[in-house]
Amino acid sequence: MLHELTTEDHRAIDRTLALAGHIFDLGELDRLEEIFTPEAVYDLSDVGAGTFEGTAAIRNGALALGAGNPIAHRLTNIVITGHEDDQATAQSKGLIIMADGSVGSVTHRDTLRLENGSWRISRRVILAQRTPLGGLHLTHAAER
Repeated sequence: MLHELTTEDHRAIDRTLALAGHIFDLGELDRLEEIFTPEAVYDLSDVGAGTFEGTAAIRNGALALGAGNPIAHRLTNIVITGHEDDQATAQSKGLIIMADGSVGSVTHRDTLRLENGSWRISRRVILAQRTPLGGLHLTHAAER
């Protein structure tokens, strides 16, 4: 059955995505089930931290990373990019602040699933933003 996304769905998806930063920043890893499905895949391979499958693995991965975790996650520019049945995809931008004061920019590519009336992330891919304009300026510089 096709589930049309309502305004309430959009708000619930936004809340789930935003809540992730609060949970990680506060170290409340016992709350991961509020944002992830039990078998969720969290792909941090682009930033060198590997891929974790399931909330227990995500929790253990965060603990193993320890002081290498960001101290602050900021999420913005959420765009729901598609939906089918009880699944939605979203893309958002993120800023991470590290303990040494450095700041990084990432893109979140999320797949969310509606389960028991709640939207949860079933797959999250984190991609680092390493160049301005997605590298487009490098192509144009070569053309000049």
